[in-house]
Amino acid sequence: MPKATGLASADAVVLCGGKGERLREVVSDRPKPLAEIGGRPFLDLLLDWAAGYGLRRFVLCAGYKAEQIRERYAKEAPKGSSVVVSCEPEPLGTAGALRHGAELIQSPAFLVLNGDSICRADLSAFWAFHAGHGGAASVVLAPPESEKDYGVVSMDASGRISTFAEKAGAGTGQRINAGIYIFSKSVLDGIPSGRKVSLETDVLPGLARQGQAWGFPVDARVIDIGTPVRYEAARRALGAKP
Repeated sequence: MPKATGLASADAVVLCGGKGERLREVVSDRPKPLAEIGGRPFLDLLLDWAAGYGLRRFVLCAGYKAEQIRERYAKEAPKGSSVVVSCEPEPLGTAGALRHGAELIQSPAFLVLNGDSICRADLSAFWAFHAGHGGAASVVLAPPESEKDYGVVSMDASGRISTFAEKAGAGTGQRINAGIYIFSKSVLDGIPSGRKVSLETDVLPGLARQGQAWGFPVDARVIDIGTPVRYEAARRALGAKP
């Protein structure tokens, strides 16, 4: 397990508010992040992995069937960690969910994870990378996938993100958004409150145009549970019994 680092002082915000409509034919009674992998909710595995890097405080941005997430983590959290839940009154998008939960985020810079995917990047190295570049946002970038529903990112020679195109299909020299970010808290001030706003199509492209977003390439691939096929692949990859 990774050693604890300066991440112990940072909050980790997990986006887990989506309806999971594409997964509904196999997981219909719970929010997507609570879909079981080896008898445990996927979200448990994600939190345990992040806690292994020293993260001790988690903010869960919940929406669809939020009461199940609240009930789950009122009873159980990664050992030595605390979990608080922000519940959207209506679907607000990935950035809108962050803005809605802003008052719960305490650290000056914070990690953001998608609640339906995992990419086993070195979070300690990612944190150091963000601190070293001094931008408003850093994004973990994974090797490209054949599917066209991942955000595609291009960088210049220095690693600064030059373009960010959601669900475009990766070409030569491009990488995909792994759904792992570090933001300076000032980013939240630029997100309108109470409106549906997307990180992928609104916030990140805007930060890229301002030269305030940096890419952190990794070799680890994205494992997600967004469709029945991917869910089954995730079960195999994460060691679940068939």
